[in-house]
Amino acid sequence: MASLKDMRVRIAATKATQKITKAMQMVAASKLRRAQAAAEAARPYAERMSKVLGSIAAAVAGGDSAPKLLAGTGSDNVHLLVVCTAERGLCGPFNSSIVRLAREKANALRGAGKEVKILCVGRKGFDQLRRQYGKQIIETIELRGVRVLGFEQGEMIAKKIVALFDDGAFDVCTLFFSRFKSVIAQVPTAQQIIPPLFEADKEAGSSAFYEYEPEEEEILAELLPRNLAVQVFRALLENAASEQGARMSAMDNATRNAGEMIRKQTLTYNRTRQAMITKELIEIISGAEAL
Repeated sequence: MASLKDMRVRIAATKATQKITKAMQMVAASKLRRAQAAAEAARPYAERMSKVLGSIAAAVAGGDSAPKLLAGTGSDNVHLLVVCTAERGLCGPFNSSIVRLAREKANALRGAGKEVKILCVGRKGFDQLRRQYGKQIIETIELRGVRVLGFEQGEMIAKKIVALFDDGAFDVCTLFFSRFKSVIAQVPTAQQIIPPLFEADKEAGSSAFYEYEPEEEEILAELLPRNLAVQVFRALLENAASEQGARMSAMDNATRNAGEMIRKQTLTYNRTRQAMITKELIEIISGAEAL
């Protein structure tokens, strides 16, 4: 049995841990407001841009003049998985849920005889994937020094993806991230970005006809790379909000668990101390009676 001194040290250490987890919870709550606002502000623009490009792409679908980013290579033998995770841990299942979805996709592709390449955005994704897919990871992009995410980060990653595509490194690219839903709910998401899959614009009538200046091919050649950067940037913002929400929830649970541990440890300490006092009294009384 541990001594009273060991129990006091253990209780003090648990209380110190509780203070740390409580402070991390408050910091995550403060960062969450800003990250959530940025993610929600980016959604309408990204969704609307995707719909507009989908409408333009429908006009040139199947044509020989369609840009390569839209039409693809005509094959799906090599797949690039862009896995976006956090740079730090202590955020519950946030990182592992994204990696799990990417791992399931990679296993399914390899089972079908496809070649898989992985581009990691964030150190935690690389740490979890390097054991099983170390040879398939072609590059890791860390955003550790970035305090506030800007469009330049999404554009930088998009340029790397486009450069790989132009070099013929892959045929299909899928983006993995966590879509923010609430503080306790983050949805791991896989989005194919090359060739892009556009949703039909339900607001536009099926008989509507548009004339474009310049031609559709020129518009797509200009906007497709920008749309890729917008989608990557949106994924980074969704990830940032999801990370803070997951960390806030995880630290709240850790603080509660630390409080429960302190209560149990204090109860054990008091019982042990009372037992020692009772034993000493019995020894004193027994010695006095013996005299």
